[in-house]
Amino acid sequence: MRKLSWLYHVSLLVVLLVGCAPAAQSAPVAAETVPAAEVPAVETAPLASGELILATTTSTRDSGLLDVLLPMFEEQTGITVKMVAVGSGAALQMGEDGNADVLLVHAPKSELALMEKGFGKERLLVMHNDFILVGPASDPAGIRGMTSAADAFKQIAAARSTFVSRGDDSGTHKSELAFWKKVEITPEGAWYESTGSSMGDTLRVASEKLGYTYTDRATYLALRDTLQLDVLVEGDPSLLNVYHVITVNPDAWPKVNYNAATAFANFMVTPETQAVIGSFGFETYGQPLFIPDAGKSEAEVGL
Repeated sequence: MRKLSWLYHVSLLVVLLVGCAPAAQSAPVAAETVPAAEVPAVETAPLASGELILATTTSTRDSGLLDVLLPMFEEQTGITVKMVAVGSGAALQMGEDGNADVLLVHAPKSELALMEKGFGKERLLVMHNDFILVGPASDPAGIRGMTSAADAFKQIAAARSTFVSRGDDSGTHKSELAFWKKVEITPEGAWYESTGSSMGDTLRVASEKLGYTYTDRATYLALRDTLQLDVLVEGDPSLLNVYHVITVNPDAWPKVNYNAATAFANFMVTPETQAVIGSFGFETYGQPLFIPDAGKSEAEVGL
C-alpha cells in the first residue's frame, strides 16, 4: 500500500507539472488548407514602380512644361521617367512598336488610328494651346493680321517667301501639311525648306533665314526672346492644338510597364497637375502656355 501511495503521488506531481507548463505553439497551417470561404477576397491594384518610358512631342519639352511636371511625378510615385522627345509621329510609332510605355502627343487623327489598331489602351484629354504663323517683322508675304490661316499659307506660297517646315512627321508638321492640302498647294522649291528637326530648332532656322514657320504657341513663347520672329497670324479656330496622354496596350505588348503608364496618365489629369498646367508660363510670359482640359469633352475643346 505504501508503494502504491508513492506511485500515486508521483503521478499526481507529473500531471500538475504538465498542466502548469505553457502550451506548445501549434505548427502554422498551410495556406492551401484554409477553406476559400474563410479567406476574404481583397482586390488591390498592383504597385507601379521601376522606369517609365515616355514618348512625347518636342513641344512639351522645349516649352519647359515637362521640366516642371516630371519631377513632381517622380517625387510622388518613386517612378523614374525616361523621356524621349520626338515628333508626335515618331512617338506614336514608338507606342505601336512597344518601345514606350506611355505617350503625350498632339496629333488627334493619328492618335485615333493608333487606338483603332489596338496599340493604345486609354486615351485621355490633357490640355490644348494653339498653333500660330510667325515670321520676320518685315512680313514680305503681307500676312500680318489675316484671320484665315489657310489664306495666309496660300499668300506665302504665292509670294515665294521663305517658309521653314519641321518636316519630321510631328503633330505640328501634320497640321501644317493639312493646310497646304486644304489650299491645294504642294510646297516645293527653293522657298520651302525642311529642317527634319524639333520645333525649337526650326524656329531658330526660320529666324536666321528671316522666313516664316508654323509653330505651337508654347515653344514660340519659350524661345521668343532669342528669335527675330513676330506672331503674324493667330486666332483661327482651325489652329487648335490638342494634347492627349495614351497608355500603350499591354495586350499588344505585355512587357510594357502598364502600371507605371497608368499612374502617369492619372497624374496628368489630377486637379493638382491640371492647376500647374493652367498656370505654367503666366508669370514669365503674361499668359499660360497651355489650357488644362481634363474632364472636358472633345466637343467642348473644339475638336
